[in-house]
This record gives sequence, structure tokens and C-alpha cells, in this order.
Amino acid sequence: MKNKQKLAILIIFAGLMVFGSQSCKKYPDNDHLSLETRTERVANNWKVDSYKINGVDFTSLVSNYTETYTKSGDYSFQWGILSGTGTWTFQNDDAEVRITGIGALPSVTLVILKLEEKEFWYYYMDGNTKKEFHMIQQ
Repeated sequence: MKNKQKLAILIIFAGLMVFGSQSCKKYPDNDHLSLETRTERVANNWKVDSYKINGVDFTSLVSNYTETYTKSGDYSFQWGILSGTGTWTFQNDDAEVRITGIGALPSVTLVILKLEEKEFWYYYMDGNTKKEFHMIQQ
């Protein structure tokens, strides 16, 4: 009887471990699991590592572009003499970040590809144009 109970507990524990590890990897390009919350990972100062438009590299055009996200939901960007502020929040079951209040743009939705402590990859659609950013911790 005791062996059956131990086996049942072991099976339940193994099942929870498998389910838990699969559900923690939310973003398609993440390399590993993180103990930090998604908000803690986004809340950072980021700089461009790579920028592509429809798959073509344009990183050299935005090499000094930076973004800052805070835990309280504030957002800002800096690109040379251009800058702006707004707010950010997760949406779509934390698969996207919605940024609002940036100048003439009512909002923009970033689809998260990778969100780790030192890397934040996303893209957004500008009409039919896909703009993909690979940001690294500043």
C-alpha cells in the first residue's frame, strides 16, 4: 500500500514538473526559464542590438535608439533628438505589450518574441510592414 502511495505521489509530482516547465516558456525565442516576473524583465533600460524591416537589416539607422520601461508602467524612448513618453501594459495573456500616449500615435502593440533578463525581442506591424527589434540591456 505504501509503495502505491509513493508511486502515485511521484507520478503527480513528475506531471506537475513537466506541465510547469512547458507553461513557463511563453515566448517563442526564449532560451531558458526565468524566476523573474515578466514585468521585472520588461522594466529595464534597453538599446537596439538589431532592427529589421520585413527581414532586411536596418540596424545602422537606429544604432542610438533606446527604450525605458518601468515597473509602474511608464515608457519612454530616445533616438537622437527625438524622444517621447507614454505608458505600457501587457495584453493578450502577456504575449503582447501595448504602448499608449506617444505623441500622435494612439497606441502600438508589440508582439513579444523573447523576454529574458538581458534581451527583449519584439515586432510590431506598421500597416503591412513588419518592424522587428532585438533589444539588449543597456
